[in-house]
Amino acid sequence: MNTLGKLHNDWRILWITLLAFGPLAAGFSALAQPSTAPYVVDLDEVNWGPPGGGNGSPVGVRTAQQGVDPVTGGITYYAMFPAGSHFDLHWHSYDEFVVVVSGAVTLELGDSTQLVSTGSYIVIPASMPHSWDVPLGGDVVILVRRAGPADFNYVE
Repeated sequence: MNTLGKLHNDWRILWITLLAFGPLAAGFSALAQPSTAPYVVDLDEVNWGPPGGGNGSPVGVRTAQQGVDPVTGGITYYAMFPAGSHFDLHWHSYDEFVVVVSGAVTLELGDSTQLVSTGSYIVIPASMPHSWDVPLGGDVVILVRRAGPADFNYVE
């Protein structure tokens, strides 16, 4: 067999091996991934933590952790901010993804300020300074997912 024929034959053997064992390898890869259990919670049944806050975060804020990503360490949690509260300008090391579940909040995000209300979805890139002001009309509840471990770096 000439060199070109041998090379073609080697490629054919490689493809047959990949076709035969590729799905098996994918199965092992899937087994190595942490599994996630189904989880459903109604907002009326959220187990809120005690009121906290201070030192930059709103006094009276309550949170309820819903999960932790086993790969990134990012948490998902609800946060309830009291009417009239303020969250000082701060940033995080990882992206933050937020849904306003109920109420409204004025969000300062970088150079813009806007009122966001129920149903709004917000992406806050890592290192972007932001702050929250909750109007006096009522509390606000947000659902937050972080792309990595939570940290709060306040801007002075």
